[in-house]
Amino acid sequence: MIDHPLRIVGVPGSPYSRKLRAVLRYRRIPHVWVLHGSPEARGLPQPRIPLLPQLIFPGADEAAIDSTPLIRRLESMYAARALIPPDPAMAFLDALLEDYADEWLTKPLFHYRWAFAPDGAHAAAILPRWSRTDHPEARYAALGKMFAERQIGRLGVVGSNETTAPIIEESYRRLLRLLDAHLTGSRFVMGGRPGASDFGLFGQLSQLVAFDPTPAAIALEIAPRVVAWVDVVEDLSGLEPSEEDWRSRTDVTRLECTVDGRGWVQQPFPYQGKCLRWLRESHAALAPDDGRAVDTLLRGTGCERLFAARTGA
Repeated sequence: MIDHPLRIVGVPGSPYSRKLRAVLRYRRIPHVWVLHGSPEARGLPQPRIPLLPQLIFPGADEAAIDSTPLIRRLESMYAARALIPPDPAMAFLDALLEDYADEWLTKPLFHYRWAFAPDGAHAAAILPRWSRTDHPEARYAALGKMFAERQIGRLGVVGSNETTAPIIEESYRRLLRLLDAHLTGSRFVMGGRPGASDFGLFGQLSQLVAFDPTPAAIALEIAPRVVAWVDVVEDLSGLEPSEEDWRSRTDVTRLECTVDGRGWVQQPFPYQGKCLRWLRESHAALAPDDGRAVDTLLRGTGCERLFAARTGA
């Protein structure tokens, strides 16, 4: 346990800064928020790689970076209000979804912010002003222009181009629809209490639905529930979680698939999950020759995907 507050150095426009700050708030870990580039940030320990956010532990000579390992480090230091589900299976799914948020959702964030002229102008006007609001206006204009040109030039680095744009944009809409449907029956992704994945999603969405004009308008149109959820997750220090609030591995709220080219949505029965498990166990128990024969028979039917994880296919 640490007696003195941690320092988190970041900016409001950094999804990972917002992610980690929300984690500290939820976990009620004493901390102070230091704006990167502000006078208060001068003289603080620096990381080896200049990324945001930076978390400075008392007595440390170097700032720590990378929100995902930092969340795990905090788990080992603080027991209360944990983020990692105790069920290893659910912990894996939580980590998988957190990685999706951290690594994929940066693509729509970067795409919408810098591939759309109104969004780029908005970002160029606001981002340079966050660290200091008392600089001359000419300085902000120059910084905004320089920053926008640099970021627009990096669109290809995250894979945003004319070919991928429709894929990125539809993936964002799909996430909004799926998350909106999930939140209809659950306060958080991981149940009645948030996991690391909730904060990973929140970090990216804090920009997409609450800062950048184009994706924010899309979210308001098709998933206002998600917009409200982002506002809530910003500060969950008042939430009182219990161990019973974690989502169970058997608690699947919706089944969605495509049958004959049309969407199929229903509330599944727990018994159906048992049936699938039994089938997978039977498949795994087949002798090698028998297993290969079954896989050949199933190939092309769509059913092979039910056993792909078992076969390595």
